[in-house]
Amino acid sequence: MAGEDLIAKFQELGMSEQKAKETLKNANVTKNLQLALDEIKGAALADGVGMLIYHMASKLKPQVAEHLPLLVRYILERKLDNTQRVDAALDYILKSGQKLKASINVEELEKECGVGVVVTPEEIERHVQAKIKGSYKEALLEQRYHFNAFKILQDVRQELKWADAKSVKAAIDVEIFDLLGPKTEEDLKPPSKANVPKPKPETKASSVAVAAVKEETPSDGASSIAELMRTKVHFHKPGENYKTDGYVVTQNTERLLKEHLQKTGGQVHTRFPPEPNGILHVGHAKAININFGYAAAQNGVCYLRYDDTNPEKEEEKFFVAIKEMVEWLGYKPYKITYSSDNFQQLYEWAVVLIREGLAYVCHQKAEELKGFNPPPSPWRERPIEESLQLFEDMKRGKIDEGAATLRLKLTLEEGKVDPVAYRIKFIPHHRTKSAWCIYPTYDYTHCLCDSIEQITHSLCTKEFQSRRSSYYWLCNALNIYCPVQWEYGRLNMNYALVSKRKIAKLITERIVHDWDDPRLFTLTALRRRGFPPEAINNFCAQMGVTGAQIAVDPAMLEAAVRDVLNVTAPRRLVVLEPLKVTISNFPYAAPLALDVPDFPQNPQQGNHKIVLDKTIYIERSDFSQNPDKGYRRLTPKQSLGLRHAGLVISLEKVIQDPATGEILELICTSQLAEQAEKPKAFVQWVSQPVKLEVRLYEQLFKHKNPEDPNEVPGGFLSDINEQSVSIVQAYADQAISKAKVYDKFQFERIGFFSVDPDSKEQQLVFNRTVGLKEDSGKK
Repeated sequence: MAGEDLIAKFQELGMSEQKAKETLKNANVTKNLQLALDEIKGAALADGVGMLIYHMASKLKPQVAEHLPLLVRYILERKLDNTQRVDAALDYILKSGQKLKASINVEELEKECGVGVVVTPEEIERHVQAKIKGSYKEALLEQRYHFNAFKILQDVRQELKWADAKSVKAAIDVEIFDLLGPKTEEDLKPPSKANVPKPKPETKASSVAVAAVKEETPSDGASSIAELMRTKVHFHKPGENYKTDGYVVTQNTERLLKEHLQKTGGQVHTRFPPEPNGILHVGHAKAININFGYAAAQNGVCYLRYDDTNPEKEEEKFFVAIKEMVEWLGYKPYKITYSSDNFQQLYEWAVVLIREGLAYVCHQKAEELKGFNPPPSPWRERPIEESLQLFEDMKRGKIDEGAATLRLKLTLEEGKVDPVAYRIKFIPHHRTKSAWCIYPTYDYTHCLCDSIEQITHSLCTKEFQSRRSSYYWLCNALNIYCPVQWEYGRLNMNYALVSKRKIAKLITERIVHDWDDPRLFTLTALRRRGFPPEAINNFCAQMGVTGAQIAVDPAMLEAAVRDVLNVTAPRRLVVLEPLKVTISNFPYAAPLALDVPDFPQNPQQGNHKIVLDKTIYIERSDFSQNPDKGYRRLTPKQSLGLRHAGLVISLEKVIQDPATGEILELICTSQLAEQAEKPKAFVQWVSQPVKLEVRLYEQLFKHKNPEDPNEVPGGFLSDINEQSVSIVQAYADQAISKAKVYDKFQFERIGFFSVDPDSKEQQLVFNRTVGLKEDSGKK
């Protein structure tokens, strides 16, 4: 049926033209409506029936679409006469979906949907009167027409499940009118804050629930992972795998799901399954938060499973670093497992597939299998016994590497035919040593290990959507429990690389020092730069869990970092480019010890001591002999305040290098702040300082997409920002001298900094984490 004809048919159901056009864009709903129209066969529709059919078609899941004729017939016969009954019918049919070609028990269906149950106007009136007099009269008399009557409607429908909502609403309106009379002028005004009743003190649980409601926004993200998983993520319940779109039901599904629930106790099981061949990056942080975060939100468990099926690229340091980063982000794995734990079981299942005629040994070379249209295998239909013997020969090392693979007989969504399940590699494995010379691929291993671990939600990035068919096919072909695969959009960072191979190239080319170089976006690099783990977690929560691939600028992550460090990083006085200042009329007989708050906005959070002496150091940029208009700091004619010192200094003399003209020292006079005219600016300073090495980092790449040949024709190595790091020798107050590695501070007026692991006892090294927010008012 042509588009215009469909729009006309949809309008006959009761849709507006605009609604009909929007519906046409949804292929699944359109297909369901076309099937429903075929069932209607042009019959005249009673008022409201057409929109009930649309409601059913928009909610019908593909796995139970075979029952559409029954639903249409019940709607036409007015057995399902409102959306509530339609929803109940859909829910009942979906529950039966765990059985293959399940027949519907009509008697049970009608009972579940309240077919034939009539709620009279008199019953509705009695219940409404009882509720208003018993529970709501006092509140109605106090708040009058500002009271939210929806509460009463909900309460009544708890008892009269099949009562018509419009009838209940009408009865409530009548009873309220009888109680309160006509609306007064006061009732027509918006409620003032004074008239809004104060909420009762909340328990912790209800407080969290209220916060979640308040913070609910149209965006896909949330302020924390816990909130995101509570309010924005709607996965299936354990054991209800069959309710998920695309899930394949077999004759064994019902039995396997019951066994699965017995093993898990109905608890959510997730897993984070990284390959131990590189360091985790910021994209992995999203995966960690989703898998561990969802399990935590549902009181479930999450495994850390190393997908160690490629021995040539795996190193012990990567195993250690992965676990370290998971724990650094605040998560504790329920168990740490390895795909290699299951090598024997995976091998035995491969033999089963060969015996069932679902896998075969192939001799096509790897280069022949590249691309989406490789030539079909001439060995696809070889005898089963021959494949069994060849697979055994592969296992015993009798066939050369690259001379044979085991392939599965299926076609992936993307069109790729017969993916490889096993390949030969004569490389010792870090755990199994030389016990194996055949290794399973990700496509083969992933779903089977999920099944072994009774994973309820296999959460992975969108690029694995094309492997979903092989995931379900393998589990069902082996008649084992089949988890549900859910995909979410990958997180990419602009001005960055996350490819392990390309980061390794940056290291070998000595552009960066190692995987934890602070200019990279690996998690070890972000930790070294000073990013707090909670900031990374909050950033991932803000990104949400949608199918859309996300590419964001580093500024978004840096904003999340500032939000955390603003309230956690104590303040210290530091000058990056020191300029010596001697106070000629220093007002004290000896150096003065000062107590300075760690958090000036919250002095109760603690303080530290600094020294004020006759010789101080200020930032070189805080003095100008020839200032631009609007310059607010020290000049020959303009005084300057010293933060926390209670002094205002004025220039007396400039001492310069006679050869170069470089300013070496300023001689200044001082006044107590309460006696001096208020200066335009107060700046940080240090006295009797300790020396620091400070590393100032900028973006490593010049372009947003350094891997894009259109943007960077010369390749990512040609896009390096030569000024991505600069090192300065700074001065700091002595309170910083006891700082430990990864301690974080705000250097007042400069930015946030973290102690680098290169620090030694007498030489602290700091990395700039992020700068402060720009303030155009300060000059």
